[in-house]
Amino acid sequence: MMMNMVQAINSALAVEMEADGSVVVLGEDVGAVGGVFRATDGLMKRFGSERVIDTPLAESLIAGMATGMAMAGLRPVAEIQFMGFSYLALNMIISHTARMRNRSRGTYTVPMVMRMPYGAGVKALEHHSESTESMFVQIPGIKVVVPSTPREAKGLLISSIRDPDPVIFLEPTRSYRLFKEEVEEGAFTIPLGEARTVREGDDVTVVCWGAMMPLTMEAVDAAEGEGISCDVIDLRTLSPMDPDAVIRSVRRTGRVVIVQEAPMTCGLAAEIIARINKKAFLSLEAPPERVTAPDITVPLPQGENHYYISPDRIYHAIRRTASF
Repeated sequence: MMMNMVQAINSALAVEMEADGSVVVLGEDVGAVGGVFRATDGLMKRFGSERVIDTPLAESLIAGMATGMAMAGLRPVAEIQFMGFSYLALNMIISHTARMRNRSRGTYTVPMVMRMPYGAGVKALEHHSESTESMFVQIPGIKVVVPSTPREAKGLLISSIRDPDPVIFLEPTRSYRLFKEEVEEGAFTIPLGEARTVREGDDVTVVCWGAMMPLTMEAVDAAEGEGISCDVIDLRTLSPMDPDAVIRSVRRTGRVVIVQEAPMTCGLAAEIIARINKKAFLSLEAPPERVTAPDITVPLPQGENHYYISPDRIYHAIRRTASF
């Protein structure tokens, strides 16, 4: 059936909760209210308050509860209302959640998912538009997943819930209700750690993820109208990354543009370029391009249009790379 991303996430949670009694949902307002974006709407009525748990407004507590539940044999799916609120939980995530398998030499695993909306593009308030995914990617022991479409969100979330290790599941706020697509009603999985080729082309490799995908496709359509053929890769899983998919493409096209919503410095685009330079340097016919946000805090709504990445910026990066 046709679903937007919020509906697809809700469907994934319902399917897994129905199939596995160890799957529980917790977070601020996830129960009676159904979540700030209504991604958990109806789950408390269907599965009860013992499996859909409204927590206090305390992100460190949510992370600690979920970690303990996972170690005790449950599969918790914790929601942090916005990525900008997750920093309060970092001590638990870094010091305990991510390290537990290693610390216990495999005696304990932490099969939990921490969902959180991320990114700008909706003119939200301060702390509601963060895109600091590279911070989570730097934490050994956790996986970082970012869907770009409703179907991708459902398949990747089910895989994340079933994974034996902790997963940070970043949901692009801008894409929650941006469009609908056909999504299977039952269970299906999309493997973690595998990138997706969205469109095949020969002239320029374009790499992106999450909310940047619709903007990138708009830019790619404009470029292809001028005869520039683009190979578009949706990274899907930021950690563990699938660099081989990018390397194979760059070896064929000789050119690459990477689009990230996050600020430029120490972003994931820089890491991808480093890996390209290591394994495909001699195939490059132009310097790698990256389209990023500036190194500033996300501005308040009136300034967001000047900050946020546009299809036009991506289009011009593709053109510069193709014409080098």
